[in-house]
This record gives sequence, C-alpha cells and structure tokens, in this order.
Amino acid sequence: MRSYNKLLYALITILVVYTISFVAFILYSITNFAFSDFNKRLDLRRDLAAEKMFNGKSQRTEWSLTYLEELNNQREFVVEFDKNGHILHNSGFNQDLWEEVNKQGTSSFKIGNTFYSTKFYPFKGKSYIVGVSAENYFYTHHLNYLRNLLFVALLLGLLFVVVISLLVKKSFIKPINELIGDVEKIGSENLYLRLTVGKDKGVLNKLAETFNRMLNRIETSFETQKNFISNASHELNTPLTSIIGIADLALSKERSVDDYKQSIQKIIDAAENLEKKTSALLLLARTGFENNNVNFRPVRIDQIVMDAEMTVKAINERFHIKTDFSMLPDDSMKLNVNGSAPLLQLAISNIVSNACKYSENNTAYVALGAFDKGVLLLVRDEGIGIPEHELSHIYDPYFRASNTANFSGYGIGLPLARNIIKMHDGELTVSSTLGKGTTVRIELPTIRMK
Repeated sequence: MRSYNKLLYALITILVVYTISFVAFILYSITNFAFSDFNKRLDLRRDLAAEKMFNGKSQRTEWSLTYLEELNNQREFVVEFDKNGHILHNSGFNQDLWEEVNKQGTSSFKIGNTFYSTKFYPFKGKSYIVGVSAENYFYTHHLNYLRNLLFVALLLGLLFVVVISLLVKKSFIKPINELIGDVEKIGSENLYLRLTVGKDKGVLNKLAETFNRMLNRIETSFETQKNFISNASHELNTPLTSIIGIADLALSKERSVDDYKQSIQKIIDAAENLEKKTSALLLLARTGFENNNVNFRPVRIDQIVMDAEMTVKAINERFHIKTDFSMLPDDSMKLNVNGSAPLLQLAISNIVSNACKYSENNTAYVALGAFDKGVLLLVRDEGIGIPEHELSHIYDPYFRASNTANFSGYGIGLPLARNIIKMHDGELTVSSTLGKGTTVRIELPTIRMK
C-alpha cells in the first residue's frame, strides 16, 4: 500500500510539474511573439518616419501613413549628433535612455510598458538617429488578461489533478481494503469462504480468482486430512479390536498347539485386512496432499471409477458396489477428461463410500455415461436419505444430517468431493428423499484427443 501511495504521489508530482511547465511555456511563447511582433511594427513606423524626414512625402509614405494605424501613445523622435557622438539636436527623445541606443546601427529595447525602435542614419554629411516609441497595448492589457487566465486555469488544473488522484486512490484502495478484509476472515476453521470476484477482468479480480484457486487446494488438503482421520478412526478400529481380542483370548489360559496356530492365523487374517485398509486410506490421504497442485492431463474416467471402487472395497469389505456401464459411448475417446486421476479417485471414492455406509445393505449403485460435451456419473443408494430442509447445508464442512447419529463420520467427505469436482470445472449435485435414498450426480467436461 505504501508503494502504491508513493507511486500515486509521484504521478501527481509529474502532472503538477507538467501542468506548470506547460502554462509557463504558453505564457513565454505568447510573450515573445507579442514582443517580436510589436518590435516589427515599430521598425516599420521608424523606417517610414525616416523616409518622410530625409526624402519628403512620397506616394508610398502618404499611403502608408494614411492607412497604417497609429499605436498607443506613439511618438517619433530624431537625434542629431556630431562625429564624436555628442548630441547637437534632440527632438523628443529622453536623454536618460541614451545608453540603451546603438549609435551605429539598430536597437530595440523596452522601458516599462514603452517599447523603442531606433536606427542610425548618415545623411548629407551628418549623423542621425531616428526612432519611434509606443506602448504595447496587447502587452499591457491582453497579455495581463492572458496571464491571469492561465494562472486561474493552472490553479483549477492542479485542483482537478489532486481531486481526480484522490478519487482514483479511493476507488482503487477501497476494493483492495475489501479484499484484505475478506482474506482476514478466512482461517483454518472456515476455509470454505471465498473472495468475491466481480464481473470485470481487472487485476484485482484475477488476484481474487488466483487466491480462490489456492484456497481450493488448501481446503482440499485439510479436508483430506480430516477425511483420513474419520475413516481411519472407524475402519481401523474393527481389525485392531479383533487382533487384540484374539490375542487376549489366546493368552488367557494354556492351550494346545493347534489352538495357538488357529489364533495366530486369525491374527494374520485380521492384520492383512488391516494392512489393506491402511494402504487404501494412506493412498487417499496422500493423493489429497500431493496431487492437488499438479498439472492436469487427459485421464479416462471409466478407469478412475473402477479404481475408486477397488479402493472402497479395500477399506471396507462389507461394502458392495453395482456398476452399470450400459450407457458408455461407442467412442471411448469421449470418456477422456482433463484432470488429476488421484484427486478424481479421491472424490469418487468418498461419494461411493458414503452411499455404501448410509445404506442398510451397504450397497451403492454406480452408472457412467456420456453426453455431447461431458461425462455423467450417477451414484445412488437406497439408504436413510437426507431431510429436505437440511439439503442446503450438506456442502458445509463438518455438517452432518440430523439422522446420521448412528453412523461414523465428520461431515467432510461430500464437501471434499465437491471441491475436487469444481477444481476440474465440473458440477456435483445431490438429490435425496428421506428414508428412500440419495443420488449424487457428477458432470465433468470431456476433451477431444488429437
């Protein structure tokens, strides 16, 4: 902000200096023109006065004197002087100004508002200086008016520059302050908040869009962590409890070798199950942290759906998935989407897992198809459903419907999946009927491979 203020003040200073310089240049140019033009007019009248004096009235002088306007307070004077420069006769010239006169040529000078033009003339063995003086009415009146006008214009221009600069500063800093205020509201507890993006394509909107994309990635990482904790606390608890129970039972009293072998085998089976669940959970957690900022590339959505199903089954062997691929297009290239396979697998795994978890028969129904410019994925269950008045809150992090008290979870699976779908320019919508089940609809844009 300070650098912006410095830049703004520098621009104001430049505009002020430019305005003052422009006004000074105009005034200087017009003043010089006025002086030069008036001196030429005096020179003409001086030459006519000399011609009339030395040659008498000719037709040219008569015509010129008749039609040439007389200047304000115009006076003609003649000074006759000897070879040593001493004045012999003075007709109308102020001797105090004698030092300003060129005794051997022409001279133009100004005293106060009176301008003088003189010229040396040798005539019949004598020396003369003929001159004309007059007041420059343009200089004394019009130029003063112009000077005052430019001064007022300068003040108004400076005021205009300052006011416009302050308005620009206010209009620019206000959205920045609003942006800062929105950013300060965002913390780890409300990462779902986003900055407001306007309709124009300015720098601030691009900054807000970039920041929102960064928040999407950060929120995905946080939700992935919470998702891992939720699944791990529930899915790993059962095999661990089973292992501990079998071991305690085996050690409770002396048993035969076959009984110990049988107990050890059960522990191995439970440990293998635990290892599968742990690997699947770690895979999902790792994809959320490591793959949410990679460059997207073409991936096959049908392969991702199948990988997600395998992951869900590995986490919980009680879950069942029925997949319908009857709507797949003949052209398999229509199933290519631009994105991150691990992230999409993470999103679809969460949705399918929720469908299995909230169904009495632990079964999810998955259907995949394609339309003109995208792919369509439907995940349906016949479970408890969601109360209608709570549907508007299902995307809020940590929100859980009022009828899910008997099910484990933290309410972050669906928001996480929605964020990932949004990162892929897709759309996720949910429809549900209480007591009959829920359907999740995912649409993703496809790409055409060359």
